[in-house]
Amino acid sequence: MFQKDQDIFNILFEAVSEGVIVVDDCQYIVATNFSAEHMFGYENKELIDQHLNVLIPKKYHSTHGDHFIKFSKSGKTRQMSHEPNLYGVHKNGTIFPVEIGLNPFEIYGKTYVLALIVDVTIRKQQEQEIIELNAHLEEKVAERTEELGELVTKLKEVNTELGLENKKRIEAENVIKSALKKEKELGELKTKFLSLVSHEFKTPLSGILTSTMLLSKYKLAKEQERRDKHLKIITDKVHYLNNILNDFLSVEKLETGKLNYSFKNFKLSKVVNEVVYNSNMLLKEGQKINYPENIDDISIYQDQKIVELILSNLIHNAIKYSPESSIIDVVINQNDEFVICNIIDRGMGIPEKDQKNIFNRYFRAENALSTQGTGIGLNIVKGHLENLGGTICFKSEEKKGSTFTITIPNKVRL
Repeated sequence: MFQKDQDIFNILFEAVSEGVIVVDDCQYIVATNFSAEHMFGYENKELIDQHLNVLIPKKYHSTHGDHFIKFSKSGKTRQMSHEPNLYGVHKNGTIFPVEIGLNPFEIYGKTYVLALIVDVTIRKQQEQEIIELNAHLEEKVAERTEELGELVTKLKEVNTELGLENKKRIEAENVIKSALKKEKELGELKTKFLSLVSHEFKTPLSGILTSTMLLSKYKLAKEQERRDKHLKIITDKVHYLNNILNDFLSVEKLETGKLNYSFKNFKLSKVVNEVVYNSNMLLKEGQKINYPENIDDISIYQDQKIVELILSNLIHNAIKYSPESSIIDVVINQNDEFVICNIIDRGMGIPEKDQKNIFNRYFRAENALSTQGTGIGLNIVKGHLENLGGTICFKSEEKKGSTFTITIPNKVRL
């Protein structure tokens, strides 16, 4: 068959740059191309009819036959292999590494295997050179790493010394910055305080002075109603000023930590009764406070005066910032750990943009600036509640009202 198609095989094989060898099912070589002959050191046609073992190192002869038979029976093509242990043997006995691709085929009832062979000697040499170069580089890297390690150790020692010096310098700077910040804050607080005192004291004092002057004019018995009116104005203004002074004292005590809480067991209804009674005297025309129900059995272990101060502040705010003929609800519940109080009004509410600052000292919402107030009441309430292990929060919508919620531990947690 190969004799008749010799021209076709010659054209095909010689056009391939890889070495091409065709063997029959008995492993005898039936065709080669020039590249294969040159690779293995043979003359033209010298390999024809020789056994394939002539191109395989002797130490692989014993296993190669079985591998060939299995491969021929499988009928599967094997792509060019990059296995590291494939070798060919030159006519002069020199062994060299190769890569081989195998392709079985059948023609005229006989099975053949076509092998594509590449001499990878140069590539292997280059790979070995790369391996050796990498090993050399690794040695250099190791040496350099060791040198750098010693340098880093020295730098760390220097940095440690510098770090200690920097730390001392930073601490000194922080102390100075903190002192300057406190001084600035103190200056700002003094400015706000003076402005507040000027405004909040001037108006009530003017009212007291005016009422006092008018009282001297009403000497007749029938003018008693007018005298009573001005006496009430004086009493209310004095009471207002007294509350402001108490607020300032509370702020000072909260800041300096000079508070001495006095704890005892008491009925919450007693405090609520007192607060609501006093608050009723401040109600505007038509306003009403809905007294909480079913609280007669609620007892807590807390500072009674502070609880009264907290509730008074919140209810007085609800009255002050609500219109006439409005309802103020006081809702109180108790669970195993806390007393929860909700003070609900239908007043002016707090603008959303002001809500984040509502507990800041001296802060007043934009829509409340025309109403008398110091802006420290809620700050005091929050400070006391935090000291007693409680909390305060609120929900508010402008022109619809506010709900302030406080939680007070049943038993003080200091």
